[in-house]
Parts: sequence; structure tokens; C-alpha cells
Amino acid sequence: MREPRGVLAVHGDDGYPYAIPLDFLFEPETGKIYFHGAREGHKIDALKRDPKVCFCVYEKGVQKDGDWAYTVRSVVAFGRMRQVTEADRIVEICRKLGLKYYPSAEEAEEEIRKAVDRVNILELTIDHMTGKRVHEK
Repeated sequence: MREPRGVLAVHGDDGYPYAIPLDFLFEPETGKIYFHGAREGHKIDALKRDPKVCFCVYEKGVQKDGDWAYTVRSVVAFGRMRQVTEADRIVEICRKLGLKYYPSAEEAEEEIRKAVDRVNILELTIDHMTGKRVHEK
């Protein structure tokens, strides 16, 4: 699935789940999913308490000619999150994310140069994953 973002769910405060939409990178070579963001905040606090997460990606769906209902595919990954601390790996993941989201490699490199010292890279190791294709009729 090539969708640009998904929803990450963590164990939030007071027993409430906390779900947030995020940009992501799936790396087929490692089978891991990567995220970037700030080094502190509600999501980071929740991950420090419990690294178990759920990440869902779904597409907007497609309609066949003459059909009012959509066919939608989704993938849900369950796993454990860790912070990437290796400097060369942080730059590598930032570069891959930049190439996915920025209009050009030059713009991606400029953003890496400006922000790499402040970025936090999170790595999701998938314990199990499921997918579904649903026709909404």
C-alpha cells in the first residue's frame, strides 16, 4: 500500500488509547516501519511507559463504474516501538522519508541539513500484521 500516512495508536493517559495520524516509511529490506517527529510530547511519554503499538494504514477506496459503494483495503500492524539512536541510521531514514515526501532530492537534503540534529526517529518492529479488503455494500 502506498498511502502517505496512517494512524498510530499507543496506550495513553488514564487508560485511554491515543491515536495520531503520522507520515511513515515502510522499509521492505528490514520489514520495519519508521516515523519521524519531536523528541518529546504525549506520544513519546506514552511510548516510554509501554512500547506496544498498533499502526493502521488504509486507502481512500475505489468505486467501480456505476457502483455507489467503495472497495477499501487496510493493513494493521501490531508491534513494539523503539527510538533509533545510531546517527548514520537516523540520517539514512530521514533521507528515505524525504525522498518519499519532498518534491525533490535537493529539498529533502536541505531539510535534513537543517533539522537532523533535532529529529527523533522511531522504529516499529512488527510482531504480527493483518490486512483486509472490504466492499462497503
